Amino acid sequence: MKMLIWILIFFATFSFMEFMAWFTHKFIMHGFLWSLHKDHHKKDHDSWFERNDAFFLFYAAVSITFFWLGSQTEFWYGWPLGFGILAYGIAYFFVHDIFIHQRFKIFRNANNWYAKGVRRAHKMHHKHLGKEEGECFGMLFVPFKYFQKKEKLQ
Repeated sequence: MKMLIWILIFFATFSFMEFMAWFTHKFIMHGFLWSLHKDHHKKDHDSWFERNDAFFLFYAAVSITFFWLGSQTEFWYGWPLGFGILAYGIAYFFVHDIFIHQRFKIFRNANNWYAKGVRRAHKMHHKHLGKEEGECFGMLFVPFKYFQKKEKLQ
């Protein structure tokens, strides 16, 4: 029974992280921490790294804290919580940094229904160079309209 609860917590945490990514992106990155995120929208630097990359450190610290709690205390829930956050971070890295922004030149030819929809949604997000008027702040789950044929999006 404990393993079933562990698995449920893991998947619930992974799913909740999509909401957290949306919330953080909309209200924090496009809010009071725009100074860290803006170089992601406007490439006015020569470095491969962006100030925006600092955001992963926050979630890494949260995940590590849950691992520590799971190993050093009676709070065994820390393990599935930490792994759920870690798994979402890995998925986010692959989808956002590797697949969409091609920071590593792999997955260039992925062209299935899901890939096209996620790319379209992210492109719509990046058409705004400022912190206002943004749209589509999610990452793995984007509105269905982005999965429709391009002509229907107008």
